[in-house]
Amino acid sequence: MDVVNLADAKAHLSELVDRVEAGDSIDITRRGKPVARLTTIDQARKPIDAASLRSLTDRMPKQTQKAADLVRSLRDGDRY
Repeated sequence: MDVVNLADAKAHLSELVDRVEAGDSIDITRRGKPVARLTTIDQARKPIDAASLRSLTDRMPKQTQKAADLVRSLRDGDRY
């Protein structure tokens, strides 16, 4: 958990929110005393509709190339 003074928090709020979204927790202090804490909000996950997912994957074209060969060709293509 990081500690940030109020003036810095006001100046860099967007950056602090990005860090909190990434999983950090940040305490905000005023005159050296903790006054607030930024943490993520626990959100309920939306259940996955298995039928909808199956329908989507059934419509996707079948891969003819092996995954290892595809990754190798992508990697080699970016090399030069």
